[in-house]
Amino acid sequence: MALLDVAMQGLALFGLILFAVLWLMHFMSIIYVRLHLHKKRSEVKQPFAQVAGVSLLKPLKGVDPNLISNLETFFTLDYPKYELLLCVQDQDDPAVDVCKKLLGKYPSVDARLFIGGKKVGINPKINNLMPGYEGAKYGLVWICDSGIKVKPDTLTDLTNQMTEKVGLVHGLPYVADRQGFAATLEQVYFGTSHPRSYISANVTGIKCVTGMSCLMRKDVLDQAGGLVTFAQYIAEDYFMAKAIADRGWKFSMATQVALQNSGSYSIGQFQSRMIRWTKLRINMVPATVLEPISECFLASLIIGWAAHHVFRWDMMVFFMCHCLAWFIADYIQLTGVQGGPLSFSKLDFAVAWFIRESMAVQIFLSALWDPTISWRTSRYRLRCGGTAEEILDV
Repeated sequence: MALLDVAMQGLALFGLILFAVLWLMHFMSIIYVRLHLHKKRSEVKQPFAQVAGVSLLKPLKGVDPNLISNLETFFTLDYPKYELLLCVQDQDDPAVDVCKKLLGKYPSVDARLFIGGKKVGINPKINNLMPGYEGAKYGLVWICDSGIKVKPDTLTDLTNQMTEKVGLVHGLPYVADRQGFAATLEQVYFGTSHPRSYISANVTGIKCVTGMSCLMRKDVLDQAGGLVTFAQYIAEDYFMAKAIADRGWKFSMATQVALQNSGSYSIGQFQSRMIRWTKLRINMVPATVLEPISECFLASLIIGWAAHHVFRWDMMVFFMCHCLAWFIADYIQLTGVQGGPLSFSKLDFAVAWFIRESMAVQIFLSALWDPTISWRTSRYRLRCGGTAEEILDV
């Protein structure tokens, strides 16, 4: 009995510590968003002769209804010295025609189209980008996914954050306003759960970066062996960031979000994407197995039990109150990341928030169940440490 009492007291203490940690994460992310994001800093700090040139690498595969409008925003960037390197793997890809159309529309933009890629590993994104990377002429490279939409001053914002000791500037992933419940679900996730973990990790010195929009020093990447070094990984962004951090460089976050604006989206696609990301995190960072206890419902149960054990409070009343407080904090977080009025109602938010929170444990268990992932047109078997092998159909 004495041993059981000690175990119960230990679990109760764990619940109280979990409460403190999770709410510290809430407050850190909310405050950071209010103080840092959406601040107007559009002026280039250096005179033209000293402005850092940027080689923008754009991996493209296939088309969706928003591709041409998204891609066009990169042709209209208000920045004095950049080149746009469009990379398409296959000659028959319809993205080639989109690129040629925009190249013809903006002949004054320093832009080139690379077709064919270069097979250097299992990562299709790296293979696609290799010719563009090898042809880049500037000291900064900006790798930005095809579904991202930018403002005219986005590149200025990124380069202004690239100070003397910074080796990588990244944007907080978010989602543009679009129609439909699936779009609302994505926006709620990328405005609540994701930035809470993403921002609190970076504020506390943990290097947490996604590769949707990353500005990096090319010479530092070359010191690590260049892009080819990261072709053995599916999560190349994690290992590029690690290589830069290992060489003593700091990271900075842009004041503008990395605005995802894919024209193809659904609840099923969102689930598949979350499962794929979770599988990658589990293989790269084993501590990811603790992720479920950072989600609202499971965390509230654990903390509610601890409150009942220590303070004799009603567990279910505490659970409901804690979920309500979490819900309110998430709404405050979302409005800060949005930087303006939301495109959906509070009721839509409540429904999307509840469904997203309910999906969290199921997504995690699905990731544990199957160690293989599907990405683009291929399937891969993940190995511990982040490497992978392609599964070839016999």
